[in-house]
Amino acid sequence: MNKFLKGFGYAFTGLKYAMLTQLNFRVHLVAMLLAVFMGYSLHISATEWLWISLCITLVLLVELLNTAIELLTDLVSPEYNPKAGHVKDISAAAVLITAFFALATGLVIFLPKLISLIKHAA
Repeated sequence: MNKFLKGFGYAFTGLKYAMLTQLNFRVHLVAMLLAVFMGYSLHISATEWLWISLCITLVLLVELLNTAIELLTDLVSPEYNPKAGHVKDISAAAVLITAFFALATGLVIFLPKLISLIKHAA
């Protein structure tokens, strides 16, 4: 049981490291807070909350994996190596694709509600 609990400590240490050292991770956390605020303010449905939660989880997960891959790549290839660069670029591309999916999902969910709110206010 002690090993199991220590695993949580390591995981929180990893989260802390990402928050303190990775600008993109912090940007994604701000986007998460914005999405949660908008979801609460616009009274999105349970299904829409599930989609938003999935997007938040995927973006943060892929960003954490990208950070891990970049750190490992720097460890095994401290000098410049084109293949190491490709590994890092591909890892960053995975984050980009995931973020585009999250953006598209957010637009599908929030844009009609925002348009309706603007029309109602006018």
